[in-house]
Amino acid sequence: MHLELAGTGSRRTVLTRALREAVRGGRLPGGTRLPPYRSLAADLGIARNVVADAYAELVAEGWFTARQGSGTRVAERVAPPPAAAPVRRPGAAPTPAPRFDLVQGAPDPASFPRTAWASAARRALAAAPVDAFGPGDPRGRPELRLALAEYLARARGVRADPERIVVCSGFANGLRLLAGLRPDGWAVEEYGLDFHRGILDAAGVRPYPLSVDAEGARTAELAGLPATVRTALLTPAHQFPTGGPLLPARRSAAVAWARSRDAVLVEDDYDGEFRYDRKPVGAVQGLDPERVVYAGSVSKSLSPAVRLGWLVLPDALVDGVLAAKGARESWASALDQLALAEFLGCGAYDRHVRRMRQVYRERRDRLVAVLAERAPAVRVTGIAAGLHAVLELPPGTEAAAVRAAGAAGLGLDGLSGYRHPAASGAPREGLVVGYAAAPERSFGRALEVLGGVVAELTAGS
Repeated sequence: MHLELAGTGSRRTVLTRALREAVRGGRLPGGTRLPPYRSLAADLGIARNVVADAYAELVAEGWFTARQGSGTRVAERVAPPPAAAPVRRPGAAPTPAPRFDLVQGAPDPASFPRTAWASAARRALAAAPVDAFGPGDPRGRPELRLALAEYLARARGVRADPERIVVCSGFANGLRLLAGLRPDGWAVEEYGLDFHRGILDAAGVRPYPLSVDAEGARTAELAGLPATVRTALLTPAHQFPTGGPLLPARRSAAVAWARSRDAVLVEDDYDGEFRYDRKPVGAVQGLDPERVVYAGSVSKSLSPAVRLGWLVLPDALVDGVLAAKGARESWASALDQLALAEFLGCGAYDRHVRRMRQVYRERRDRLVAVLAERAPAVRVTGIAAGLHAVLELPPGTEAAAVRAAGAAGLGLDGLSGYRHPAASGAPREGLVVGYAAAPERSFGRALEVLGGVVAELTAGS
């Protein structure tokens, strides 16, 4: 424990003062177990009895508690210092956190398989070769790349060679690598994450919007884009955020465009494992592995905290991506990679996905049932798969709906916030509702509040 023994007085007085200030300043919060007399005395270079006397004085004053068998601790009743008031711009209104989190994009954090993950991590660490603790291969650990090749071929229909897989720290990291490698124009779906468009902008890439309908991106529009557009970013399994799968004919058209223009498709398979009312939709990459980059991660299936993703690359792009990444793996922990490889190999990942598929399906059904009862005029779309739904609203009502939801304590987004600023045609209006991340104890109440807000806004429609 670090203490500054400064000031006047005896060693006991100086130590007592330093400990008291550490508690008062919040460095030693209530419940903190203090070092034994002997250890602290050795660390500070003072006599053991000086530490014992200082502890005893602070126990008498109520700062510390001492109990047989549990040592000396900071008293729980000692109040922490008041938190600093948040800094706000003059005239800015406070923005309280929503009571109910219905923002899309995250899985249920309480459902992370801690026990199974810890077991896999222990086994992986025990079996790890010596080279796992060195700089490593910029492609990623071979154990994970082999496990991913097997899993993706089986579960997603990806034609994956481990030598063509590059592990990265999530899809955004992979997108940055590709954007730097392919600086010409990109086609993107007219609805998507502004964050992803920002990554392209930062790389000097101009993103051209493709129209989207219930059957996914209108890939026939690719042929009409400028010749400089030689990369297209798509979400074929579950268009984000509108929710439709890309039709087989449109998939084939996208691949044909890539072949004719010597172009590349980037397939963002962000939640392809979570499907409910439809047959599995395979990866576009299986149609032509030399024209499609398949990108995935565990951000939706496990947790964004794991920070692991992957690119399955055409052979012509492997060296360029590795050069952009750098000679040393500086993004994804080798130990986390080994743990995920074991988690995949022992079947724990499959079991977790199956369990969460059922959990999320039940939540989706509850959302649909509440809206059918409270606001039957509202159409709920994009619900055959994924972790969110879109509530389609009458024209001119989205902004009011978002404001009313915020006032009621709901955290969610309007559909217009995901639209490309250069998209043409009339915008769709709606609410994007995530049903995965909210705690189970508050999910029912969140649905009641949402149903009330939507019902009031659509009354008479």
